[in-house]
Amino acid sequence: MGMRLFFSAGDPSGDLHASNLIRSLKQMAPECVARGFGGPRMAQAGLDQDFDLTQLAVVGITEVLPKLRDFFRLADDAEACFARGDVDAVVLVDFPGFNWHIAKRAKKYGLPVYYYLPPQIWAWGSWRVEKMRRWVDHVLCNLPFEEEWFTSHGVSATFVGHPFFDVVADSSLDQRFMKRWGTDERLQVAVLPGSRNHEVHRLWPLQLQIVRQLAVRFPDVEFLVAALKDSHAQWCREQMSSEDQHLPIQIFTGKTSEIIELADCALMKSGSVSLEMMARHTPAAVMYHVNQVTYFLAKMLVRCKSASLPNLIADETIMPEFLSHGSLRSRSARNSVLQATEEMSRLIGDPVYRKQQESRLVRLASEVAQPGASHRAASWIASQFSVVPMRKAA
Repeated sequence: MGMRLFFSAGDPSGDLHASNLIRSLKQMAPECVARGFGGPRMAQAGLDQDFDLTQLAVVGITEVLPKLRDFFRLADDAEACFARGDVDAVVLVDFPGFNWHIAKRAKKYGLPVYYYLPPQIWAWGSWRVEKMRRWVDHVLCNLPFEEEWFTSHGVSATFVGHPFFDVVADSSLDQRFMKRWGTDERLQVAVLPGSRNHEVHRLWPLQLQIVRQLAVRFPDVEFLVAALKDSHAQWCREQMSSEDQHLPIQIFTGKTSEIIELADCALMKSGSVSLEMMARHTPAAVMYHVNQVTYFLAKMLVRCKSASLPNLIADETIMPEFLSHGSLRSRSARNSVLQATEEMSRLIGDPVYRKQQESRLVRLASEVAQPGASHRAASWIASQFSVVPMRKAA
């Protein structure tokens, strides 16, 4: 059997983690061929990219609907690849709404399907486990409790760890940036508005309100904003009024890890980057804002009490969360801003509390933040093709 793999990853984080998986696979088996849907990082790692799926990364029913035609066209393209016999197996990475269609079409042609970074169906929409049983041959789990959950529901699964810890362990921080912006003279607060356009557009206006209030209460604090793209950074700047230009806000692109490492605490969006917060022991308050439709659907479907992975892993609130919904001027949004401002004020103004939160993250990280997920996942996939790993991925 060959080792021609079709990848499908649509989120920026999935693009990052799939790229490391591809590198590990190619180090173990240089003859491995990877093609399919991914992002720029996967292309750099050696993916023969059929389409940059990260361009279509959206969350929520109302955001998905306008892009349905694009998604179905891509699913048709993938099925044509499967029908021609161009690949030997399919590797799905997160992005479940679309990847269910890829899995279903792959099984029509008898292709084995492996799910890396599986959807959190234990948290909401647990009926989707039937799709896992029907269309996915094996799940490569990333959270400690997932393997037992999947296997108890009749899905073959193996715990490999979370690849975010590989990113933290392997990342080389920009030392010039660290030296330029590192300081012991004042507290620094990281602000993470998100990695998708709609996240930034929803969260940054709320975060900016909070920063304005904190800057008045704590005039010596500096705010370091971590934007993923230049377009995000520019949009954030454009939302700032003439009065805001005097605030101690610095906006950077591509320096998320450095900013998390430098910061004493953080105001962040919900997402897997919370694992990097945990690994770097940076206390944080978590915000997320959704439209009204998504909010009411979530109330009916979500079965877990937290959205942040460190809180789920610890089964307690280590990073307080503040959810809002509706318009950015809704009562929900105002309350979220008020509550998050108070939490950030406590993190900034109470060093004992901040140290307590940091210590809780240190303990949790020591238990679960183990690197090597990319290598373990690649080893498992390679073993399905009788490939003996050449060496451990660097």
